Formats: sequence, C-alpha cells, structure tokens
Amino acid sequence: MQPLKYEISKNNFFDNMQNASKYNNDIQMKKINKDVDADEWGMTPQTVNAYYNPASNEIVFPAAILQAPFFDMNADDAVNYGGIGAVIGHEITHGFDDQGRQYDKEGNLKDWWTAEDAKKYDEKVHKIVLQYNKFTPIKDNSVNGDLTLGENIADLGGVTIAYNALKLANKGKKVENIDGFNPEQRYFLNYAQVWRQNIRDEELMMRLKTDPHSPAEYRVNGIVSNLPEFYNAFGIKQGDILWKPEVDRARVW
Repeated sequence: MQPLKYEISKNNFFDNMQNASKYNNDIQMKKINKDVDADEWGMTPQTVNAYYNPASNEIVFPAAILQAPFFDMNADDAVNYGGIGAVIGHEITHGFDDQGRQYDKEGNLKDWWTAEDAKKYDEKVHKIVLQYNKFTPIKDNSVNGDLTLGENIADLGGVTIAYNALKLANKGKKVENIDGFNPEQRYFLNYAQVWRQNIRDEELMMRLKTDPHSPAEYRVNGIVSNLPEFYNAFGIKQGDILWKPEVDRARVW
C-alpha cells in the first residue's frame, strides 16, 4: 500500500479534523478487494480502551489500558481484578451481548442459539433496558436503555466474571484487610475508581443521544445495585441509596 498524505496544521483545528477523516477514509478505500489483514488492530497502543471484534472473534487490549488504575503490578489482586479483570470480563461478555450473540465462533453472522435460550435471554436483558431507561443524568434527559443495552450487559457480565475469578484466586489463601477494606470491598472500590471522570453537560447530552455506553456514573451504580456480592461486601440494606428490591435486580448468567 502506498503511503497516504496526512496534512496537519497547528493553526486550524477544523481542517485537521477534516484531513484526519479523509485520511482514515482513504485507508479504508484502499482495502477494497484486498485480503483481510487479521493482524491489524482497530486501536492504537496508546489508546486507553479495549474491544471485542465479533467478525474475527478477537479481543484486543492496547498497552495503555494495562496501566493503573486498570492494572498495577504493585497492587493487590482485588484491585486488579476490579480494574483490568472487569474489563477483560466485559470484552468476553460482548461475545454474548445482544449483538455479539448473533455471530458464531467463525465470525459469521449466524444464529446458533436455540429459540428457547434466546427467549429466556431476551426476558432477562429486558430488565436491564427498563433499569437504564430510568436513569436521568440531566433533567428531562434519560439514558436510552436500548441503545446502551450491549455495553450494559457487558458491564454486568464483566463485573460478575471478575468477582468470581477473584474468589477463585483467593480460595485457600489468607487475605488481609488493606487500609481498613477487605478484598471484596477493594474490588468494588477500584471498579468504581476506573470510571471517574469530569464531563460537561453539553458533551454528556451528546453522548446520551449517540453513545452506546452509559454515563460513567451508571456503569458503576447501575451495575453494582444488581449484585448481591456488592450488598454483602458493604452491608447494603433497604433504605440505602443503591439498594434495589431483589425482584428488580438483573442477572443474566
């Protein structure tokens, strides 16, 4: 492939954005009628993110997300499971969310579930849709439970998988409290810390309309309020802000 020109000016942001868009479009156009490059990543190494690609059945974790607070070699297991562990579980779950479940192991768009399994699954995830439709980060503007369903399923699955993995990792070990918190509490605390952010209302408003991810606040509170493990870790009881009646809690697996 011939190198493409990408012109950048230090004086014109709009032109830079247009040039970037054209550059990326040219790259995609040059791939037409070419073999798929299975080694190509959809993110740069310095991107703090991760993704699951159902068409190639792959999960990618760029180098940048393998740093604190997601992963810290000097931190204890509970912290790392609550950070990168939940991210890994999140990406695994994408293979079974409302979109990923439509692809088979070869990356083909093929329904491989039984009708009964699909029906029960849809019933369970509908509860998640209803939950998120009620979250209103800006007055009169709520989260779109259908738009964000895939990511919310992945968040719920990821936190559940990573928590169970932590319990297996600590089985038979003598674990101690650190800074007054036991491993289960530290797990949930770091899960919350990785989603800290500052965001303007204007940006938040745009994301409510376009982003398949829920606002960070609900990626934490909306998830843990479904988990009995969270209730047990912090002694959550009726009347507490994050308490939810058991009948209203979502659990897919």
